[in-house]
Amino acid sequence: MPQTHHNTQEEIHLGRRVTWVGFWTNVGLSVLKIITGIIGRSSAMIADGIHSASDLITDIVVIAVLGISRRRPDASHSYGHGKIETFASFIISLLLGGVAIGIAIEGVEKIIAVAEGEILPRPGWIALAMGVVSVVAKEWLFRYTRSAARKIGSSAMEANAWHHRSDAYSSIATIVGIAGAMFLGDKWRILDPVAAIFVGILILVMAYRLGRDAVGELVETSLPHDETNRIKEIIAGTPGVISYHNLRTRRNGRQNIIDVHIYLQPSISLVEAHTIATHVERRLRTALAEVSANIHMEPNPKSPDNTSSPK
Repeated sequence: MPQTHHNTQEEIHLGRRVTWVGFWTNVGLSVLKIITGIIGRSSAMIADGIHSASDLITDIVVIAVLGISRRRPDASHSYGHGKIETFASFIISLLLGGVAIGIAIEGVEKIIAVAEGEILPRPGWIALAMGVVSVVAKEWLFRYTRSAARKIGSSAMEANAWHHRSDAYSSIATIVGIAGAMFLGDKWRILDPVAAIFVGILILVMAYRLGRDAVGELVETSLPHDETNRIKEIIAGTPGVISYHNLRTRRNGRQNIIDVHIYLQPSISLVEAHTIATHVERRLRTALAEVSANIHMEPNPKSPDNTSSPK
């Protein structure tokens, strides 16, 4: 147990350190994007800056929940606090969705203005250069954060990493829109707000995917099909297990929770039955890492020497 606690503290420290790096990078990027968007007369770059600013909120959410989600189980939370991290992922998806809708609405308003005769200003080089800087920085942040998230098994950090990736995508769209508005003539300046709308759509799709996965875990959806099949193979392939039933799976944060009833020979001793159940649990832990297995042992109802009724 002390070693586990030590590892948990190291994971929290790593997660917070990586997230703080992302936080201060986002502070710099959001300020620079908004300033260069104003100076460079680019609504797409300003929208991109607002997106980067929204990352600050998600960074704070991740920093806040990392320590709480890794607390040990207690009297009120028998399975631990992993759902807090899942809930944080859901909050991040909502924030992303709100930002996406806001960006898209602003883009639509610009297009309507053009349709009514307004001539949009030509974006400047400074906005285009900032777009390139943003793509490089946010792609690096995505890879850096995702690597740490997978190392410590943090769904909130994984969601935050994809938030960084969505910013990189939005910056690419921004670059295309700004370049088109700069080089294709007055009529094509509408590409700048069009790019902003495209950015909003990209972010909204990513928000939906993050939110869908988080809600699935919160309502205790079963583990993915491939993982469930692997679990079935492990249980059925464990020596001493005749068959099984009532297999149920779900996820709590990074922990995979598995409930199953296994049929054993009625003639074996309690010690032997416990040994088989322990072997099943160990094999599951080896295959899936973080596992909480609840294994109920029953006498095989089809065995000739079974004198009791199955439960």
